[in-house]
Amino acid sequence: MKLIIAIVQDEDSSRLLMGLMEKGFGVTKLATTGGFLRAGNTTLLIGVEDERVDEAVRAIESVCKSRKQLTTAHTNPAGVPVGGFTSFPVEVTVGGATLFVLSVDQFLKV
Repeated sequence: MKLIIAIVQDEDSSRLLMGLMEKGFGVTKLATTGGFLRAGNTTLLIGVEDERVDEAVRAIESVCKSRKQLTTAHTNPAGVPVGGFTSFPVEVTVGGATLFVLSVDQFLKV
């Protein structure tokens, strides 16, 4: 048995959760926050039999696509007093999924 930890963007999470559950995967949803953009994301814990890992990964890939998004970057130009920050738009790639696939030594339901 494997445990897939999938970190996905919030806007992908509902559709992904429903798709995984329709395929019979057990999923636990956790609300988390990303470090880079400080944006909300979702971490899914997915228990998967060894022979279904590829199927689960394909299901995640089909929903979680990378896309470009504008965000605001802040900078403090040289010579400007502290607090004199300047904001400017920056294009970043968001979406997709970060996956960790771990071996499970023991699985119990109590």
